[in-house]
Order: sequence, then structure tokens, then C-alpha cells
Amino acid sequence: MSPATTVPQDVVAAARQAEDLGFESVWVIDQLVVGSQMAFLESTTVLASVAAATERVKLGFGVMVLPLRPVVWVAKQIASLQHLSGNRVILGVGIGEDRHPGSWGAVGISRRERGRLTDTALRALPDLISGRRSQGPDGIEFRLLPGATVPPILVGGLSQPALNRAVEAGGWFGLPLPPAEIARVRGMLTELAAASGRPTPTITGFVMASISGDPAMPDRRAAVEAVADPAGMYGFPYEVADAMVVTGSPAEIAKELAALREAGVERVTVTLVGNWSRQVELLAEATRMLA
Repeated sequence: MSPATTVPQDVVAAARQAEDLGFESVWVIDQLVVGSQMAFLESTTVLASVAAATERVKLGFGVMVLPLRPVVWVAKQIASLQHLSGNRVILGVGIGEDRHPGSWGAVGISRRERGRLTDTALRALPDLISGRRSQGPDGIEFRLLPGATVPPILVGGLSQPALNRAVEAGGWFGLPLPPAEIARVRGMLTELAAASGRPTPTITGFVMASISGDPAMPDRRAAVEAVADPAGMYGFPYEVADAMVVTGSPAEIAKELAALREAGVERVTVTLVGNWSRQVELLAEATRMLA
């Protein structure tokens, strides 16, 4: 994402760099209209481009705003991306939020319908993606071909319905929460899963980090101010951004990642604040310390 007067950075080159540095996956966030001054590339198109330019790295949606799209088109795009990438998709989904109201107005979807539309889509997606016989609203049966391997599905959100959906899907995409809070949520997920006879869902964590050693972000205040933009990219006021952004040396970031691992997180997605190319090098240094 970039200010409207500039072209978004070369995300394909960024993905290649992440793959070369040994990262497991690369992720896109998803939205239709972001603030009033932001240029934003469509997430599925971006990951298709990345799939063509990489060989190993997994392709994650973190997360797709599911109710903004007809579920049949979601399934068709995800199945196609699975074929193009060699089954490298990780499908994070969510109901969306209220920080970018322009998206809902643009497609004529009421925000009050988000939960219902998401539940309907999640029930339909596995059959649609895999090419099994399905039935449209008019009662006519159809199949989306070619079918594909259903990717891991992670559900984002912290509400009770979101956690219920995560248990059913088998994966939860976490919010940028401290390790102690992640551990508490994991306990809730474990209880919900046991009550429904399911395994505890996997947890993918989320961190916003600015790592020391990047001249573009000389101090913590600069990093927080880069995220604090109520009308822009993230939509956070300063005090919220201040609570979310993790700063420090590679060793300090490694310590944070280790604490998340101890709390039950299987993988951590990291939004890097600063010069992305330099930040991802510093993140690779931090992850090597974890090993």
C-alpha cells in the first residue's frame, strides 16, 4: 500500500527476497477501499503474480475480507491459485471491520450482514474449491472445475462467533496481542474445540514490528507515527498504534517471537514498519536467533 500519488512497491521482488532469506510464507492484507488517500493492490492478483515468480514460499491471505465477495468467485480464484502455485495457499479469512467503511458502500453490502455472509461462505468453500457438486440459489447443481486441494483455512477475529468459526475451520489468525493474551485465547479455543469434539485449532500470530538498524525508522516514535493514520493505511489512532507496534533490536524481536511460540503460536506473520527490504533482513537475523 502506498499514498495515492505513488505506485505501490514491487511486491514480487519483496516476495522473492523473503523466499531467498528462507521465510516460510509471504502474506497480503486485503481490503477494497483503504482510507481516502491510499493506493492498494488487489490481494488475489498480487499472490498470483508472486506464485509465478517464486518456487517454495507459501502464499497467505492475512486476512481476506470474505463477505465483500461472492463465495463462488472466491472459490474459483483460490482453486486457480492452488493450481498456479502448486498448493501453496494459506487462506486467512474474516468478516472485516469498521475502519474502512468505503469498502462496504462500494459493493452495497451492509456491515450488519457480515457475520451471516461469512458463515454461509465458510460452509460452502470446501466443496466449491474441491470441485464437488454444489447447488446454487436457484436450485441448479454445478461444479467448479478443475477442483483443487482445499488450503488451510484460518479465521481471524476475537469475538465469540469468530472463535467458533476458527474451531470449525481448524485455524485461528491472531490479532497483534501480547503472548499472555494469546495464551488466554488458546485456552478458550481449546475449550471450544473439546466441547465440539474437534482438535485445538492452529494459531497464526500477528506482530507489527520495527526493528532497530533501519535508518528509515530512527526511533520508536517514528515507527508508531508511521502506523498512526486514522484516515489512511491502517486506520489506527496514535494510542492504538503505540500499543500494537513492537520495537527493538533483532535479539529483542527474537525474544518476543519466542514468547509467542511458548504461548502456542505455530507461525507468526510480521508487518514490517520502515524500509521493507532492510527490515526483512533484520527479521531474518532475529529468526536465526530463534533456531
